[in-house]
Amino acid sequence: MNEPRTIPPRPRDRLFAAVTLVLAVLLLPAAYVRRPGRARELACQWALRMRFPAEDLTGLTDGTTAAFTAARTTALWRHGQLIGLTSGYRDPLVQQRMFDEEVRRSGSPASARMLVLPPAESNHVKGIALDVRPHEGARWLEEHGARYDLYRLYDNEWWHFEYRPDTGGTPPPRRPHPGLGHVIENGGQP
Repeated sequence: MNEPRTIPPRPRDRLFAAVTLVLAVLLLPAAYVRRPGRARELACQWALRMRFPAEDLTGLTDGTTAAFTAARTTALWRHGQLIGLTSGYRDPLVQQRMFDEEVRRSGSPASARMLVLPPAESNHVKGIALDVRPHEGARWLEEHGARYDLYRLYDNEWWHFEYRPDTGGTPPPRRPHPGLGHVIENGGQP
């Protein structure tokens, strides 16, 4: 149900991907003048900034930013696939507010952990977690992300990826939801 591969591609997403790729191609000469060795990456960044103007990569670790930039550049140029950032780094106060809201909505901290973790446990606060869109972009990242040390970690969150360079190229085990890691680390106690 939450798997990206079960959701059919929307024609609108394909159109946005095609327009963004054309825009990147048109921006390529200016990018080449600016940074000859990294023109494709720069043209891609400019085009994606126009497609996703609200994106904010601020606060992500340098490694996470580099991995995400490389992945989405390859996705666009080689596969015509868009990958946008919905949420990256989160301030601890913002993360706490999100957790508190989910506790109120769901009725308990244990059920809230199925979707949102408190700041001390959230990798968004550490600057290594990325929530991406659209579904096709997440599907591409799930298939190719290991090349960039970007991995999908939770069954119930098709959009959530984390930068994990310490895995040696082996994907970390997938969990049903974010809160399960906390339960495992605490000997089965929520």
